Amino acid sequence: MDHTYKKEHTAINGNEIYYEFFKNDQASQTFVLLHGFLSSSFSFRRMIPLMTKKYNVLIVDLPPFGKSGKSIRYKYSYENMANTLILLLEKLNVNKVILAGHSMGGQISLNIAYLKPELVELTVLLCSSSYLPRMKKPLIYSSYLPFFPVYVKRYLGKSGLEANLQNVVYNREMIDEEMRQGYLEPFLHNEIFRALTRMVRDREGDLDQQKLRSIQTPCLLIWGEHDRVVPLSIGKRLKEDLPHAELVVIPEAGHLIPEEKPQEVMSVIEKYLNKVHA
Repeated sequence: MDHTYKKEHTAINGNEIYYEFFKNDQASQTFVLLHGFLSSSFSFRRMIPLMTKKYNVLIVDLPPFGKSGKSIRYKYSYENMANTLILLLEKLNVNKVILAGHSMGGQISLNIAYLKPELVELTVLLCSSSYLPRMKKPLIYSSYLPFFPVYVKRYLGKSGLEANLQNVVYNREMIDEEMRQGYLEPFLHNEIFRALTRMVRDREGDLDQQKLRSIQTPCLLIWGEHDRVVPLSIGKRLKEDLPHAELVVIPEAGHLIPEEKPQEVMSVIEKYLNKVHA
């Protein structure tokens, strides 16, 4: 089996986008993996080896996270991020994909399926954030104050890495030094806090019920039974609003299911793919 592997930064839509592309010569399907808020493609590290055996896999750091650019001239709305990914796929000559989005990445996957349905064969939503409104106006106005990035940094620092990791997993014993470093690394550079300030301003509300109901793409919803970040009730609501959706709940799992239950997630995806293509 022949694989080619490419990783690079590429300028798209006014920002630097970092991606890694695993191409499998035997594969006919391409997965695009999109991570969550305050995360990076690091969160898929346990799923990637399982996927590259049978599929092409493109992992992307969504700006301003991970190794992607943190330009403060870029518009950090979900619609613009979705369009940036559509442009990246065009550049890579990929014209049909399976989107797998975790948390915020799920909401961006839904935006892509809404904006360019012909590009998406299937959407896998892993504990996908949904139904969040836009930030409140006082916070948006405050984001124009010169010291606001410092406030963002302090706010994130106060909640602390350890507490955040404990909140996103069900089994806290799995938290080790590699995991701590992987999730801390993107926040060691001050540029991200200026970009997050723009994101406070730019992020529109999540897709509303009317837009969700117009998405005709098959959607597989996979949820951790004990998700404390995006509770299972959101998954159940999404299942009702998306016309072609199936919901699978993984027991003894929290929000970070690609890290916690990679094998289980993969087997649910494969089973669904077999059913859809039967």
